[in-house]
Amino acid sequence: MADGGGWIASRATGSRNGEGMAELAIERGFLPAYAGLQRRVQRAVDAAISKFAEHTHAGLHLEKLTGARDPNIRTIRIDQFYRGVVLSLGGQKYALLNVLPHDEAIAFAVSRRFTVNQALGVLEMRDQAGIEEFARAEASPAPSVGLFDHVSPADFLRLGVDGDLVPLLRIIGTDQQLESLGGRLPEMQLDILRGLASGLPVEEVWAELADRIVSGVDTEDLLTAARRTPERIAFVSGPVELAAILAHPFDVWRTFLHPTQRDVAYRETYSGPALVTGSAGTGKTVTGLHRAVFLAERLPEGGGKVLLTTFTRALADSLGRQLYRLTADPAVRARIDVVSVDKLAYEIATRGGRKITVADGETADRLWEAIAESGPTYVSRAGHVTTFSAAFLRREWEQVVLAQQLTTLEAYRDAPRKGRGEGLRATQREQVWGAIEAVRRDLTKRRLSTHTQLADEAASIARQSPPPYRHVIVDEGQDLHPAQWRLLRALVPPGPNDMFLLADPYQRIYDNHVSLAQLGIEVRGRTRRLTVNYRTTHEILDLSVKVLSGDAAVGLDGEGDTLRGYRSLTRGGVPKVVACDDRDSEFEALIERVGTWLEQDVEPHAIGVAVRTGQLVKAISNTLSDAHIPVADHQRGVDGVHVATMHRMKGLEFQCLAVVGLDAGVLPAPYALATATEDPHGHKQDLQRERCLLFVALTRARDVLYLSHSGTPSSLLPAVR
Repeated sequence: MADGGGWIASRATGSRNGEGMAELAIERGFLPAYAGLQRRVQRAVDAAISKFAEHTHAGLHLEKLTGARDPNIRTIRIDQFYRGVVLSLGGQKYALLNVLPHDEAIAFAVSRRFTVNQALGVLEMRDQAGIEEFARAEASPAPSVGLFDHVSPADFLRLGVDGDLVPLLRIIGTDQQLESLGGRLPEMQLDILRGLASGLPVEEVWAELADRIVSGVDTEDLLTAARRTPERIAFVSGPVELAAILAHPFDVWRTFLHPTQRDVAYRETYSGPALVTGSAGTGKTVTGLHRAVFLAERLPEGGGKVLLTTFTRALADSLGRQLYRLTADPAVRARIDVVSVDKLAYEIATRGGRKITVADGETADRLWEAIAESGPTYVSRAGHVTTFSAAFLRREWEQVVLAQQLTTLEAYRDAPRKGRGEGLRATQREQVWGAIEAVRRDLTKRRLSTHTQLADEAASIARQSPPPYRHVIVDEGQDLHPAQWRLLRALVPPGPNDMFLLADPYQRIYDNHVSLAQLGIEVRGRTRRLTVNYRTTHEILDLSVKVLSGDAAVGLDGEGDTLRGYRSLTRGGVPKVVACDDRDSEFEALIERVGTWLEQDVEPHAIGVAVRTGQLVKAISNTLSDAHIPVADHQRGVDGVHVATMHRMKGLEFQCLAVVGLDAGVLPAPYALATATEDPHGHKQDLQRERCLLFVALTRARDVLYLSHSGTPSSLLPAVR
């Protein structure tokens, strides 16, 4: 994800020899606003931009405004009702900030002021009129305990907070006051203040900024400040590329980087594997995409390739589409392989014409259910006579036997089972091993292999050949199995910039718990944590975090992770929860909601519907189609509303999102939970995984989140005020 500021510049091309040429830049925050304009207004905006490319700025009647807080603010006429707000950067360079109805445009223009941050050298926008209004409203003695009492004036200045704001900050005593001031401050400074208010020490905030501190900043030079932040300014080649940007502004918005993300993505050298952590919306995926392009651009001709991989094919397809938007250079694209780790393992294991059939989930489930039904009984520690469940046996095979590459009963008897609940007695281990061996023999007899088995086999094959990649970038690493990590380690030689890993333990929705160090991937000293959510609003994030139980998660580096400092940059509406009597009325309400979004000119592919089960996916897809609402079908190349299970929402994001079917009998899914009486530890793990799954789904929303259920709501759904 990215932050809400930035400029996309369109180079004028019409003037001869480049003399007298005006250059228009478009604020990146304008892109989602542009997407919401009526088509006729969009066409008028396009025409105004074209005038910059064809004429000098004089032909556009740039007007100064009486009473403007900033002498560099101008307005231009878009049509009879709309005006554009423009900032003069100097040297015939201009930034289009917003397009609004006439009176709103004037109000916006006279209230804004642009300055250069004295520490970071970046161009910043503030609502000066709003700041003045806040100061008048809050004029009172300082609170007994201020929110920023622990921050000295010198530290504020060192962190890039303007000195004229410090007296105002001293009268802020609550988070609510800061948030009411929030939309009026420069975004970078607000980000710093939110970090301080969330509990981050001054030195930790400073550490995030240290690499971006600029000496000798000229605070009067707006143009240099704008050019100093390439992560926020992209110069397009001309009107054709600009037209492509404006054709899909929401997609383009998602490929930009915040300075913190850019520092991570464009670091010249990591001495070994690097791990980037951060919860939902902090921009890990887009950071990885930029890293892939950065490394690919530096590869010499014939000097190897970059592997960009992730957990599922759907995520890999999404990465491929985003990569296509990020770079237009076919040579760079050709140096990057985007493929899921399962497909990669299959391709390696089937080289030479070998035929392998992958056991699908239903087939594997039937095998485990059959062996569980015929398996021996045992007396649990609670004194109950019971059998090993199919889910328990399958997880024991995957999380202990395959994870540790155990091939004999003797090895299994002595193997640690960390995170697998109650210990097993020797006789129980023998019973479990016998059941696992029976399923393994059945798979072999049927000439079937699971994806995990294929990954382990592919890793063995890969270790026998020269590594095919120079760099490997892994997204959603928290859900990979140890066998898959062994494969990825074998595909790239150890050394500088070898592996760039992106993960969030709070979004772990599968049972895989991994210690990278034990797999030969040492990231200690090369871990960076992203803390700012650039995707969702504060209101959506607040609800989403409440879904989690508050238990600390363990990261891939073996260390406890934390949500400390995790915050959003933007405000919005409170998520809406609709309670329905039955499923039919819930579907009717969904049709109305999605229809309203479409009427508001939200692009169909910017709308998502997330549900817990595949049956609900089919039912909702049919319901929307019957209501003449387009539903996406990527296999047939059909654009539309994206309807998918919560699992398949991983890595995606939507301007408007509906999470439907949040019933007590659906979430948590009964089949996904071990019983609390027979396996309390497993039940707790399963319940937390369902919480993480809901957290993943909710945080796919960017601007609007709609929730609904039929009958009794899920126990995992927090109360919405």
